[in-house]
Amino acid sequence: MQIPGHIDPVPVARDFTPRADGRVDLIGLPRARIAELFAEAGLDPRQAKLRAKQVFHWLYHRGVTEFEAMTDIAKPMRPWLTERFVIGRPEVVEAQHSTDGTRKWLLRTPDGHDFEMVFIPDADRGTLCVSSQVGCTLNCTFCHTGTMKLVRNLTPGEIVGQVMLARDALGEWPRGRMDVAEEEDEAEYTSDGRLLTNIVMMGMGEPLYNFDNVRDALRLVMDGDGLALSKRRITLSTSGVVPMMARCGEEIGVNLAVSLHATNKQVRDEIVPLNRKYGLEQLLEACAAYPGASNARRITFEYVMLKDKNDSDDDARELVRLINQFKLPAKVNLIPFNPWPGAGYECSSPERIRRFSEIVFEGGISAPVRTPRGRDIDAACGQLKTAAEKKSRAQLDREQAAVAAGHDAQAAE
Repeated sequence: MQIPGHIDPVPVARDFTPRADGRVDLIGLPRARIAELFAEAGLDPRQAKLRAKQVFHWLYHRGVTEFEAMTDIAKPMRPWLTERFVIGRPEVVEAQHSTDGTRKWLLRTPDGHDFEMVFIPDADRGTLCVSSQVGCTLNCTFCHTGTMKLVRNLTPGEIVGQVMLARDALGEWPRGRMDVAEEEDEAEYTSDGRLLTNIVMMGMGEPLYNFDNVRDALRLVMDGDGLALSKRRITLSTSGVVPMMARCGEEIGVNLAVSLHATNKQVRDEIVPLNRKYGLEQLLEACAAYPGASNARRITFEYVMLKDKNDSDDDARELVRLINQFKLPAKVNLIPFNPWPGAGYECSSPERIRRFSEIVFEGGISAPVRTPRGRDIDAACGQLKTAAEKKSRAQLDREQAAVAAGHDAQAAE
């Protein structure tokens, strides 16, 4: 049996998705690559470097989507840029709002593939849940996304584009001009307080199976001249791609979350099939060696609560034992299972979850219960599966019903 997750359908990395109009989307590209493209388009190297620096600032610090808005670039240069390049955003197919304030976007790539992102507002933070792949290859049995086929990896631009789009929707770009004001009442350049404060790579896909593109996108998010979000406010979640975990710590340096969900081989093999490839002991050893992990930067273990599957008192005690055995600076997020059509599991009772949490806390490990968010729009943990896929089936059902009705009408005649 083939172990899920060890074939990448896009083995050759690409830094942008080709467009039908031939223009190159600059979102997702670092300054050096933008300068290279400008030079290839005809600018001399010195001018290409200068223009790349200016454009980079407008893209990532100011959030503009048109070259005409770049007021410190000469007017004749702006049409030249527009002819050859574009400042893209993922296409919004649908935007949904939950009753609890959670927002979910169904997005589409330039080559017609759909994926989702979610924004979760809280009193003291706003968290954007970002996707790294179209679909997923891991087949975790509790996860709706896992029932999708993996279509392809998202490019750096399609990953960072989610953050750009969220800032657009939240109105979080600085306002005013950055050059000399042309009118006395021109608004000054200001940077407002942020609603979007944290990013979690916990959307569709396994980030460590798209490592290069995720790394390059997050470097833009963390760049002080770019989106300038601290690495301490970014968390990457993995189901346990052990060989890539050290590189994640060394080359990206963000917080690590691990989808654990079980404390023994038999149950984890079922819930997280990747466990058959990288077992619990391997995974916990990799967690212990994760660069930068400390009591100040603990590893988060995500643990979905499944009735009569992984939620017993013994499971809780074994979880404490494993964390202590490997001397892990860790906390545990207990996640009530979020149901979806066809799921083979039920959520543990509130009393069972509370007792599980108490046992872990008594063992000296923080184990808060995550409040489900966005369930009414299928935006909660484990529920992401593109609405386009759901709608296509519904559309097929309607079409089949219409055909059947037509046949019945003809038979009646």
